Amino acid sequence: MNLKAYIQENPFFLAPMAGVTVKPFRSFMREMGCGVMTSELVSARALKEKNSKTLPLIEFEEHHKPYGIQIFGESADIIAEGAKRAEDFGVDFIDLNLGCPVNKIVKKGAGSALLKDLKVLKKVLSALKSSVNIPVSLKIRTGWDHQTRNSDQVAQIALEEGFEWMSLHGRTRSQAYSGKADWNYIKQINSQTALRIVGNGDLMTGEQACSALKWSSCFAVMIGRACLNDPWIFLSAREHLEKGLKKKSRKSVLSKDYNQAMTCLKKHLENFYEERLFLLHLKKFAVWFSSGFPHSTEFRRKVFRERHKAFVIEIIEDFFNKNQSFKKTLPVYEPFLMQGHG
Repeated sequence: MNLKAYIQENPFFLAPMAGVTVKPFRSFMREMGCGVMTSELVSARALKEKNSKTLPLIEFEEHHKPYGIQIFGESADIIAEGAKRAEDFGVDFIDLNLGCPVNKIVKKGAGSALLKDLKVLKKVLSALKSSVNIPVSLKIRTGWDHQTRNSDQVAQIALEEGFEWMSLHGRTRSQAYSGKADWNYIKQINSQTALRIVGNGDLMTGEQACSALKWSSCFAVMIGRACLNDPWIFLSAREHLEKGLKKKSRKSVLSKDYNQAMTCLKKHLENFYEERLFLLHLKKFAVWFSSGFPHSTEFRRKVFRERHKAFVIEIIEDFFNKNQSFKKTLPVYEPFLMQGHG
């Protein structure tokens, strides 16, 4: 697959998100217009050891392509072995996570921790690149903290080692998911390196995603948790890209029917999960989609209390039917939505 040509056609990546970008959700997002997609974060060691719990996390369908597996690990050897195993599944690329700020990952010396020692990082990137025959990419934070932001140096190493692109989340590790993503910094790094940069962070609408793409001149942009509030965001971004942005915002022609979206997602969930996990994921996505609608807190309590499949579906349909005429504006990032993806 010609990845570069595909991305030029659709430069709106789906961000990998733990517990979110599961196989059925990826199928749903493909129908909703997203571009390149990646598995949720998986352990290179678990791949190397063929851990049975890891396999469902990386399963994919042909229509998911271009599709990559995102891995993390604490050493060059483990990452290289895990990448070899990932390549065997027939994916299009391997993505190395250097952005995850979660303590249990960082304490092992993986995720964002690798940004602290560039000599070790160079060995890791070299080992990864030489271990596989498919494209490799990486996803990073701007740095460990504001005083040690080093994305320019990381980009130079990745370029020298032959990486295809670098996804840059505009926060430091110390920020976690607080504060604002620094798009000025993303634009600065993009202007300083020959490596392709994918900008990431705080893109809440399709118009913002398209505007950020054009303003920063990035190769592509990555959209994460906003699609949990507005699953049409990728279609909207592509609509703006095709029509062109004008000084006055252009009214979207997209029809946002949440019950229709839930019906589509439900189909994919039912095809992948047994009933217990199906209900768990259906409730979770319905609750994310409900954020910003009137009485969403009451809806969350009601839907999570119910255990019977038919009643759960009825509660969801009733809620979105009642809110059919209500127009949400910007995504509402309530605390339960504020989880991250590196």
